Amino acid sequence: MGNREWKNWSGSLRFTPGKVVTPESEDEIVQLIKKARKDNKKLRVVGAGHSSSPLVKTEDILLSLKNFKGVEAPDLQKNLATVLAGMTIKEAGKDLYRHGLAMHNTGDVDVQTVAGAIGTGTHGTGRELPNLSSMLVGVRMFTGTGEIIDTNIEEDKELFRALRVAMGTCGIFIKMRLQLQPFFRLTRKEWCVPLEKCLGNLEELQERNRNFDFYWYPRSDMAKIRVMNKEGEKMPEIPYGKLTFKKEGDSHKVLPRSRHLKFDEMEYALPAKNGPECFLEVRREIKQKWRKDVAWRVLYRTIKADDAFMSSMYGRDSVTISLHHNAGLPFWEYFRAIEPIFRRYGGRPHWGKKHTLKAAELKELFPCWDDFQKYRKRFDPDNIFLSPYMEELLIPKQ
Repeated sequence: MGNREWKNWSGSLRFTPGKVVTPESEDEIVQLIKKARKDNKKLRVVGAGHSSSPLVKTEDILLSLKNFKGVEAPDLQKNLATVLAGMTIKEAGKDLYRHGLAMHNTGDVDVQTVAGAIGTGTHGTGRELPNLSSMLVGVRMFTGTGEIIDTNIEEDKELFRALRVAMGTCGIFIKMRLQLQPFFRLTRKEWCVPLEKCLGNLEELQERNRNFDFYWYPRSDMAKIRVMNKEGEKMPEIPYGKLTFKKEGDSHKVLPRSRHLKFDEMEYALPAKNGPECFLEVRREIKQKWRKDVAWRVLYRTIKADDAFMSSMYGRDSVTISLHHNAGLPFWEYFRAIEPIFRRYGGRPHWGKKHTLKAAELKELFPCWDDFQKYRKRFDPDNIFLSPYMEELLIPKQ
């Protein structure tokens, strides 16, 4: 493909790569990597372009794996299957269902590629549910030298702590072996409630439901409670709210919601115990200074701890708080005003969403930073996967 402007889902990220390539074979990918290395060019893999942050931005080579799709080697005894890197979450959900399997969770939308979700630590919500990266238990990937590696978590558990949230900097995933679940059905209900009622029942809602989150609407000061439980499990009664939505069905159809309006987003993951207090401070700031300008909601979710080196949920059960703003409208002044609040409460940014932090600040937030860097340098010794923005994220200035 010739060089032309590329833009992300929301339109807030636009750039013109030197070349966009869509290889059709593994050998093509190997040759692309070797040529990029020889020519001292950077190479970034692009998925569906849902991320708000410029993870894929490059003036050199942008590589799409959209020709690599499918589900292979389903194992219904161990609930495993291999998903190719060009598959979106929506596509993978449909194909896995045909094999009697399902992902344990998805994010709020399903347009991302599975590889992109694993690379950025994308998550849904649920106190006992870790992020989507936790599914990765095997990989076939290309390193920065063009070597092909096939490995699994039984061979090297520590390696997978690096690969699970690597943002495409350890290698190009072509196939991912995922730990899944037998397919299941969910019941979803949503209620509009006064915010105070939501906060007053927060602990019970989090504890008693498989999936729970809430939106807060700054202008009305109301909340939308969203709850999902497996078919046959008890659904909560919400006498203090108005039921606005109900859906029952297979998990891959019920977990995500369709989104016609596009937006930009900032999200931080906080220690779970800090979630309510941080949210209240964010709410005060928005009501005092931003209510007239920001009509979009604030989203509050829960995620189980994991041990991936660069996961925002590393080592701690977490609450995420997300700011949203309509695509096309100025958002940075608003996001920058709230970001220091997230940081005061121990927040770590979502890699795929807007934030202002650079390597020196990020290094202090991730206890296994140096462990991750050892693996990254091992698999990409010449830094061909590190665009200028990725260098800002991962290499502190001297």
